[in-house]
Amino acid sequence: MNIFVGNLSKEATEADLEKLFSSFGQVKSTKVIRDIFSGTSKGFGFVEMVNKNEAQTAIKELNTSELKGQKITVNEARPKTDDRRGGGQNRRPGGGGGFNRSSFGGNRR
Repeated sequence: MNIFVGNLSKEATEADLEKLFSSFGQVKSTKVIRDIFSGTSKGFGFVEMVNKNEAQTAIKELNTSELKGQKITVNEARPKTDDRRGGGQNRRPGGGGGFNRSSFGGNRR
């Protein structure tokens, strides 16, 4: 089961997440999401646990607990979607912005 961990301290590492969650069961993987250019933490990460029941217990027990001086948010990770703009299914494919360059006159007579 994949778990989202939010409001992470900038100092929190994958090893910190592993240590915290392993007290509830077997941890398959941990990942702190980092900025691609600076390498600094974006303040959230993911923990994958082998057993679903253990993962649910960890979520229940660790949500709003403290890690590295920060109160963390822990819940089940939602699957990533392709719709980054959040328009959902009712959105027209390829929909554009609200203006058309040709409608701005410019140097026209």
